[in-house]
Amino acid sequence: MKKSFFALIIANTLCFSATAADTYTVDPRHTFPSFEINHLGFSIQRGRFNHTSGKIILDPEADTGHVNIVIDTASISTGLPELEENLRSKEFFDAARFPHLTFLSDKLSFKKGQLIAVDGNLTLHGVTKPVHLAVDHFHCGINLIAMKNTCGANATTTIKRTDFGVSKYAPALADEVKIIIQIEAVKD
Repeated sequence: MKKSFFALIIANTLCFSATAADTYTVDPRHTFPSFEINHLGFSIQRGRFNHTSGKIILDPEADTGHVNIVIDTASISTGLPELEENLRSKEFFDAARFPHLTFLSDKLSFKKGQLIAVDGNLTLHGVTKPVHLAVDHFHCGINLIAMKNTCGANATTTIKRTDFGVSKYAPALADEVKIIIQIEAVKD
């Protein structure tokens, strides 16, 4: 009981909000962008990318920030090796030619110090388009396991894959793709 109470006091003492411009490095062990797509009207298929890197600068007091995320397209994971090879091929991500998906933003929206949206440019399959990410969860504090200042968020958007030149099997395989990004980043 004493240990739990002591840990709670420490956690409350060490909690912080991201104030002033702070730089964070994406934690690849806790960041897995994923997607959902309607598969021929039968089901919603899901996949994720296992290797993500990047930097984030947050300044909630000034309502500013910067996001630079790089996703390794060959790291796609669906649970089906044959499907993963197909998605890496020229017909979809063309991972040999376009080894990375990138997201760059310098337009972050805050409400009372909480990140609520990020607008930026997504580059996929060699095509760059603006996207809006809605942030439905944002939290900064001390990660009590790693004992490091950490910020985490959950963001979503929907894109049309044909806008990025990925049109194989469209429209039978849905054009709209929901993207979900759960991310954690550690303060530098």
